[in-house]
Amino acid sequence: MTSQRRARRSLQTRLALAYAAGFYAAEVFVLVLVAVPLAGIDAATPVGRPSSSAITGTGPGISLTQLLTGSAVALVLLVPVALALGWFVSGRFLRPLRAITATAEIISTGSLDRRLDLGEPIDELTELGHTLDDLFARLQSSFDAQRHFVANASHELRTPLAGLRTLLEVVLADPDADTGTLRSACQEALALGEHQERLVQALLALATSERGVARRVTLDLAHVVEGVLASRRRQATEQGIDLAEHLTPAVTAGDPGLVESLVANLIDNAIRHNHPDGQIQITTQTSGTQVALTVTNSGPVIPEGDLQRLFQPFQKLAPDRRGLSDGYGLGLAIVNAVTQAHRARLAVRARPEGGLSITVHFSQ
Repeated sequence: MTSQRRARRSLQTRLALAYAAGFYAAEVFVLVLVAVPLAGIDAATPVGRPSSSAITGTGPGISLTQLLTGSAVALVLLVPVALALGWFVSGRFLRPLRAITATAEIISTGSLDRRLDLGEPIDELTELGHTLDDLFARLQSSFDAQRHFVANASHELRTPLAGLRTLLEVVLADPDADTGTLRSACQEALALGEHQERLVQALLALATSERGVARRVTLDLAHVVEGVLASRRRQATEQGIDLAEHLTPAVTAGDPGLVESLVANLIDNAIRHNHPDGQIQITTQTSGTQVALTVTNSGPVIPEGDLQRLFQPFQKLAPDRRGLSDGYGLGLAIVNAVTQAHRARLAVRARPEGGLSITVHFSQ
């Protein structure tokens, strides 16, 4: 705090000296403009010739020497005046900066809801204040989302851990546990471990997506979709879901791993939240300077007001939409994060007959 105050006073001192120096230099320049012509006139006046004042009868007048002496005294007296004016002007200019510094110090202690709210006049410093207000608002939103995410992640991870602990305690407390009981307990423990592993992988995928694009290469969305579908066709067939694709070349630039994660989560979401004998349509196309990936699936009817909530972490419309428990509410959150990382545009529509239609627009 002390160093910041010293820096602020030092800046005001430097500005005051700069203003005073400029004001003083202007006074000296004006004096030179006046004194040099007078000195020339005085030098050109013949010795013994009466001055114009004597001729016109206007009095003795002021000699050049007196003028220069008076100007020098005036310049000396103007030094404190110039410093005072410079200090006052610099203080007025630095007032918004002081408000910015004081509010930033309060915000740094944890009061993220505070804002600068600089008013008139509108200048560079107030524009800086408005920019910082927007930055503080985004930081507050980011920190709130992070706290919410950590709380939800802790809850999701605590549930399988508590189940595993209970399972092991029950088996160990049974004095008559035989080999079959122990084997069954081990199988359940492995299933719980796989559940935790999938959840951790989903969390890592979300964190990687939110970190941003590390590299951009040219890729074709149609080829990415074909690769993902090759590993999902069997699962869709087992659940009686019909996969229909219309893939045309759709070349864009992006991170191959993140784009593949986006496609995989869109298709997995369409399979998981579908119903038997349902349909999934996947389309890639190019339109002008943009390429688009669209995944449309049948399924339960989704209210329009719940669409945006689906793209937040750990958000589910229902605890179990198909009787399955392998979803964590992270799939569409990963899709949203990858879309933002690539500065793409996400469009989602709830189908009246049920299900979703999700389109991601990439730039070529």
